[in-house]
Amino acid sequence: QVQLVESGGGLVQAGGSLRLSCAVSGLSFTDTGIDWYRQAPGKQREWVGIITESGHTNYAASMKGRFAISRDNARNTVYLQMNDLKPEDTAIYFCHTSPFSRDYWGQGTQVTVSS
Repeated sequence: QVQLVESGGGLVQAGGSLRLSCAVSGLSFTDTGIDWYRQAPGKQREWVGIITESGHTNYAASMKGRFAISRDNARNTVYLQMNDLKPEDTAIYFCHTSPFSRDYWGQGTQVTVSS
């Protein structure tokens, strides 16, 4: 059974940093790319970025330069490092994967940035 479990969210002041984790089980982690998404209150889910199975990354334009995705294949975990956080970054953050075109999502972790 594929499971993705996010952690690391919380309350942070504007300008601060957080590192989110996504622990993955139930699939061949080293063969899988992982996305991060976020959903702010009243808004549609928004793509944040991706790390491929080979470690290449790509980001949404608004996150480039502030957010960084990495992976630890020994721990089956993907990280989202978020720096210089802004109140508009407040959202629930989800990790996602779609091996063989089937979607799997974590339960999400709340990030709240105060001004």
